Formats: sequence, structure tokens, C-alpha cells
Amino acid sequence: MARTSGNSLSGKAAIVGIGETDYLRGADQSILQMVLGASMSAIKDAGLKPSDIDAVIPPPGFVAWDEIAAHLGIPDVRYTSCPQMGGASPTAALITGAMAIATGQAETVLITIGWNGYSAIRPRPDAKPNNRRFSAAFFQTVKNYYAPYGLRSAPWWYSLYLQRYVKYYGVPPEAAGAVAVACRKHAQLNDKAFMRDKPLTMEEYLASNYVAEPLRKLDCCIETDCAAAVVLTTVERARDLPHVPVTIIGGAEGHPNRPDELINRKDILKLGLDLAAPRAFAMAGVKPTDMDFLQVYDCFTHVVLLELEAMGFAERGGAAEFVKNGNIELGGAYPINTHGGLMSQGHCWGMNHIVEATRQLRHEGGRAQVKDCELGLVTGYGDLGDGSIAILARGSK
Repeated sequence: MARTSGNSLSGKAAIVGIGETDYLRGADQSILQMVLGASMSAIKDAGLKPSDIDAVIPPPGFVAWDEIAAHLGIPDVRYTSCPQMGGASPTAALITGAMAIATGQAETVLITIGWNGYSAIRPRPDAKPNNRRFSAAFFQTVKNYYAPYGLRSAPWWYSLYLQRYVKYYGVPPEAAGAVAVACRKHAQLNDKAFMRDKPLTMEEYLASNYVAEPLRKLDCCIETDCAAAVVLTTVERARDLPHVPVTIIGGAEGHPNRPDELINRKDILKLGLDLAAPRAFAMAGVKPTDMDFLQVYDCFTHVVLLELEAMGFAERGGAAEFVKNGNIELGGAYPINTHGGLMSQGHCWGMNHIVEATRQLRHEGGRAQVKDCELGLVTGYGDLGDGSIAILARGSK
């Protein structure tokens, strides 16, 4: 049963449809085709038609809202938006969609994203031509300051503050390894997970090569081609649709100071999620300890540790204890990324985390189902610390 705080956003909107493609390396379809496929799957899952959609929110990237609307046959788009927060964008888009519904700007919202995160860089020889390629223009613009020093890709940028985190707080490698092992273990239960061929042991994790200390190869999320989508509507309308609604009872976004770079921040480890999480929990009227599962944005394992601390599950530097002894695995107190996450299902900018959270709260998680779950959360993480969070509850018909 959804618990709400009386806030004008809390409890007004619900997720009623979900869809996702397979997670591949070398998709035959274009990005637009994948996005349209995931979107139609979500619309059909909701028991709706494209003509029922009146708002389209595509997080940043590769397909514009008008392309989506035109190809799906959505005749009347009353509202659109495009959050620009990197990996924090899909969860921020979820809150944006809920705000549109709560304020009457829209009644039924499609949120979708897709990309060719693998084949843009290394296309398959037999793949169909794709006019849209992954562009690093944003990174080149924002991070030119670091490029002369050899910092030219995400692991190197992240290592600036993750190295400080590990050294200052004495975070052992086994803590990050616990995240990687849990995600891989959960991926074995997900038929759509890319890394479902075999489990990962701590010994294998510790033996993997460094990319940029403290990041090993197995601390890094995987590259995939994929798309995912969700449909939101009012809680009143949701009760007449096929599935148990998943109600958005709290959410927020936050940004570090300064948002554009790392070097001049007073606290390089203070994330946007440090600011967003307290507001989201207050809006929802619940505590971190009330959560039944956590779908935490996992671009890198150490970022998961920082996010757990930012949300209040552990003190700064204390996440290493929190993730011990299977606490974040299925059967533990706080299962993380029950679909395998970006680490082992695939990189869909975290939209797949929202899809999985919905599946869990519908009690449709299959072999990965968290028993009798009623509350869960999803986080997003932008490249230099932007944060977003949504608190979700199992609704009633």
C-alpha cells in the first residue's frame, strides 16, 4: 500500500507499463527502432494505445521526442521535457513525468531511452548502417580541462575522486567486489542480462586488471546496445489498467557544487544524491531502512558504495561494512540491482533499473523476486556527481 506525505507530487502518479529490448553487443536495429520497440512494449503492457499518450520525455541522447511521437502515432503531445543529467536523467525524468501529471500538464507520460553503447564504437561488420553514433562531444567540452593530463575516458575521470575515497577511508577492494559479485549473481536469474553465462567469484574479481586505480576491469559497467521505456499515469486511472500500479511517493534531484568540475569543490566526495536523498525520503514519509530493495545506479562499483552512504545506509566510509556477508544479495536485508544492473544486465542509462523496480513491486520478478516487497528505490548518477532518486511503492487496484 502506498504511503504518501501529502506533498503535491507524492502519490499522484504511478508506473503502469514497462518495456525493454534485449541487451546486445551489435544490435541489428537502429537506436530509433530499439526505442520504438521498447516504447510500444511499455504502452501495450499498460493496456493502452499510442493515442492515449499525451507527454513524451526522452532523456538525453539520440532520439528526439517528435521522432518518437511521429513514428508511434501519438497525435497530441501536451508536454515534453529532456533532463540533461547523464546517467541521472532517467530517474530525473520519472520525477519530471510525475510532476507533469500532478500539475495537470499531462495525464499519461511515456519515458524512454536507448542507445548503441557498444556498436557506436565497434560496430559489427554485418550490422545495419546507423546514422546516429554515440558522441563524446559533451565530455570533450566539459572535461577539456582534464584531457591534457591524459584523462580521456570515464574510468580516469572517476578515479580522481574514487582514489581519494578509497585511500582516505581505507575502503578495501572486497567492498567494491561485493557489488560486482552481487550484480553478476542476480544476472544469472535474468534471461535478458548480457552477463548471465556464469557467476563471478571474489577471487576472479580481485585478479582482474586495473583500468585506473582503484577501478579494475570488473568494477566497470558493461557496454551494450539497448532501449527501455516506462509509462506513467494518474493513480486513479492506473487502478483500471491491467497491472498493480507502482506509485511514485517521493523523489528529488541534486547537484554537487561546483557542478561542472571536481577540482574546486569543498568536498570532492559530496554527491548530488547527498542533497536529493533526504528530500526524497521526507516527501515519501519513509526511511532508508524501510526499503525492501535498492536499484542503485552502478556505472562503477565504488560509486554504488558512495551512493549507499549518501542515502544514509552507512556513514561516510562505512559502506564496506554494509555490503558484507550477502547483505546486498537476494535473501539479504537490502538486495541491490536484482536484474544485474549496469554491471551485468546492460547499460541503459539506468532506465532498466526503473523497469526492474516496477517488476519487483508488481511481484513479477520471477526467480529474482524479493519476497513480499512493498517499497523500493531507484537512483541515478550523472558523470560528475549529479544525483536523482525515486521512492516507489506497491499500489492497490
